[in-house]
Amino acid sequence: MNGAESLLQTLAGAGAEVCFANPGTTEMPLVAALDASPHVRAILGLFEGVCTGAADGYARMSGRPALTLLHLGPGFANGIANLHNDRRAGSPVVNLIGDQATWHQAADAPLSSDIASLARPVGWVEEVRSAADLAKAGARAWQACFGPPGRPASLVVPADCQWEDAAGPAGAPLLPPRPGPAAEATAGAARALQGGKRSFLLLGANALGKQGLTAARRIADRSGCSVLVETFAARIERGRDLPDFPRLPYFPEQASQNLAGARVVVLAGAVDPVAFFGYPGQSSRLVATGTAVLPLASPGEDAAAALEAVALELGARASAPAPDPPRPLPATGALGVRALGQTLAALQPDHAIVVDEAATSGLAYHAFASGAGPHSLLQLTGGAIGQGLPCAVGAAVACPDRKVIAFQADGSGLYTLQSLWTMAREGLDVVIVICANRAYRILQAELGRAGVAAPGPKAQALTSLANPDIDWVALARGFGVPASRTDTAEGFAEALRRALAAAGPSLIEARIG
Repeated sequence: MNGAESLLQTLAGAGAEVCFANPGTTEMPLVAALDASPHVRAILGLFEGVCTGAADGYARMSGRPALTLLHLGPGFANGIANLHNDRRAGSPVVNLIGDQATWHQAADAPLSSDIASLARPVGWVEEVRSAADLAKAGARAWQACFGPPGRPASLVVPADCQWEDAAGPAGAPLLPPRPGPAAEATAGAARALQGGKRSFLLLGANALGKQGLTAARRIADRSGCSVLVETFAARIERGRDLPDFPRLPYFPEQASQNLAGARVVVLAGAVDPVAFFGYPGQSSRLVATGTAVLPLASPGEDAAAALEAVALELGARASAPAPDPPRPLPATGALGVRALGQTLAALQPDHAIVVDEAATSGLAYHAFASGAGPHSLLQLTGGAIGQGLPCAVGAAVACPDRKVIAFQADGSGLYTLQSLWTMAREGLDVVIVICANRAYRILQAELGRAGVAAPGPKAQALTSLANPDIDWVALARGFGVPASRTDTAEGFAEALRRALAAAGPSLIEARIG
């Protein structure tokens, strides 16, 4: 048995079931070892950002790590943006990164680089130095990726450590338990939240599952506190049978206004909120000076259990369910963002997984989707665009019995367009809805916020995706994905019904006026 085989057997024994891979020469022993690992499914991504984003989507929906197999420093660097999103989502991922043979590293060959320095900002990293230690290093990486909170764990594996002899696989690693609620924090949060509307409860991480959401509603009913959801959630369960709390707005002045007058903000799976960017004359923190911020549970702790404990502390019994919001009906007429969101919410099947990277085009959808059937919503956690299509790949691999809808802005979708080929090759059940407004609309909004009322020709060119228009139907078909185009609400409803009824991937280019 060589080092690569000992590593793959160790990871398979720990629970690894899938490897999203874009390998090169220095990973050939690991590629061969995958053939000897029948329980690990190997899935090729044509770009490393597809692999790392797919591992994120898989982890969000399964709760288990996926492996990625990446080629040296440049290959890993191609995947860093979605590893940044992985880390912000708390997703456990194990990256296997090939490196030059140990005795060849001093030669400074063209593809050589300091891989550890690239990997360290996005999570845990270890450089292997011998085949004998490779299996144990794999066990350490598997253990490290769980955190808490979950995170990428990167193992740098020189080629000779893969091909040289090894003793055998290591034993399964012990996994750290997710910490439960502390009695002192529970009692303090219960007291703080009894301040009525001036007390806020901010939810994130696993507080956004069914248990956490229903406990938060009981707390709000009993105490009168206000409840908000973090702006971009790794995963939130939604639908007409669940509480629908408002999201903390994206723009900082709106978020600060939502929190204005707060006496205390209790964090359940969320972090102290800050603005996405710094703006002149505005504070980084969204909570006003003088407002107490009280951590109940960090993103790595069991926030759902902590909320349940607070509800019990308050004596909050199960409340009568709120009236179901009306189920939306498909829209008619021109296809704008409101009609698009209304129609998608009306037609999406129960238990769908909606991966939302629709950006400005998706704003109307969220209000309508509260009346849809039960579904899981995955969002862009770290702000590095190009996450949506790969995340949909991973979600579909993790949950082959559920329909996945990739609700995707056209600009960010182009970052990881290669995901379509992987969807087609693997026969993944994904419906891609491209919101084709032919612009970086959020940047146009930011220009206005920066006081640029009349952008010049260069600014206009740098925020436009027109001239030439991008043909998403041709692109999808080129990757083997059936596709159609529409610019009316009725046409979108018809195309969506057809796509949802079919198996395998399909794409709808929704041209928004």
